[in-house]
Amino acid sequence: MSELTLTVMRLGFLAVLWLFVIVAVQVIRSDLFGTRVTQRGSRRENARPQQAARQQAAAPPQQRQQSGRQRRGAPTKLVVSEGTLTGTTVALQGQTITLGRAHDSTIVLDDDYASSRHARIYPDRDGQWIVEDLGSTNGTYLDRTRLTTPTPIPLGAPIRIGKTVIELRK
Repeated sequence: MSELTLTVMRLGFLAVLWLFVIVAVQVIRSDLFGTRVTQRGSRRENARPQQAARQQAAAPPQQRQQSGRQRRGAPTKLVVSEGTLTGTTVALQGQTITLGRAHDSTIVLDDDYASSRHARIYPDRDGQWIVEDLGSTNGTYLDRTRLTTPTPIPLGAPIRIGKTVIELRK
């Protein structure tokens, strides 16, 4: 074998070895530090009021009047009172609110005990808010009672999903 062929083989082996080392370092780095998480909700929160306004404008006139009216004493916001998102508030504007670990949820729960699509909160025809467990593994609790059917939410009653507690408030 010529000296040139031997040198090319050595350099090729060295390149493959370095490629292996670089890939191994990237795998270890991703295991240690995880994936990069962008700031949650900043773009979504700015887009939601505009989207809700467009949906309201597209609704029939009777529906617009109903959604504009609120019962006296009806809740106006959803507040996270315990958990990693403590202090987060979502205005209740007649839309369905989804809770879970999925990135497209209204409130994204960073909780090991929450399912990706854990629960939803929605208004019924009478203007009362209903909570429904979406078949989660660890369950949704309303006032220490595990939910099995869609249930009306009293004002101020705690809704527990894992370590997160949410309440409807005025």
